[in-house]
Amino acid sequence: MIIDADLAVVIDMHPTPDFKKVLQRDDRHVERFADFWRDLAGRLAAMPIQRVAFEILNEPEFEDRYRWSGVQAKLLAGIRQAAPRHTVIVSGHRWAGVEELVGLEPVRDANVIYNFHFYLPPIFTHQGAAWGTPFWRHLAAVPYPSSADNVAPVANMLADDVSRLLVTRYGYEQWNSARITAEIQQVAAWAKKRNVRVTCNEFGVYRRAAPAIDRVRWIADVRNALEMYDIGWTMWDYAGGFGLVTKQSGQIVVDEPIVAALGLGSTAPVGSHETK
Repeated sequence: MIIDADLAVVIDMHPTPDFKKVLQRDDRHVERFADFWRDLAGRLAAMPIQRVAFEILNEPEFEDRYRWSGVQAKLLAGIRQAAPRHTVIVSGHRWAGVEELVGLEPVRDANVIYNFHFYLPPIFTHQGAAWGTPFWRHLAAVPYPSSADNVAPVANMLADDVSRLLVTRYGYEQWNSARITAEIQQVAAWAKKRNVRVTCNEFGVYRRAAPAIDRVRWIADVRNALEMYDIGWTMWDYAGGFGLVTKQSGQIVVDEPIVAALGLGSTAPVGSHETK
């Protein structure tokens, strides 16, 4: 159905953290997962290679990057046994972040795209989130761009000393468009040195507690930095906590400022990028 709608598809394995933990320690589990990937890729091998790609594992959550390199190579080999011509998406070992990508040893396969997720700095992008680092849930109205002055009111409202320190530090780090561009530039340099393709298939801001106008600024800055270095992107997500749309009285309401931040206004080519 998706291909018939003139769209492309990424088949992405997105299991629970417990599944990933077993992969870290149990080679038999890795073998079974490789067998599964081979069987699934075989069922989809007849799909057009220009429209269907396989993403091995979303955010592997591996602590040992060397272990992950071996596991990822094993899973890639399973896919290749059944689908030798389709593009495969690979990533670094923990949360598929920038630092994990640039520490990744490239795989021995020319038809892959190296993927990373971008949520820096999480103290802004994940404020109000009830998962991950515990103090995120207590944050609200954390601004972007950051400065020592504009974070001080937020920091002063926090009772916990560590939380107050981290918010204050975020202010002095001065996160802005230049800082974001510097991070993305490192990815572009890594890819150019190795002559490989990269994509950012997740970036976004949790919208429950972030200032709406700052969320728009951050998304625009990340999108502009990615496009500056010709890196493909996908925003996370469509209708969830990081979403592009909400539902009100049974009707879908599009966040138009976010659409503009993504460059997807009326003058943008339809389907030029996507949301996940």
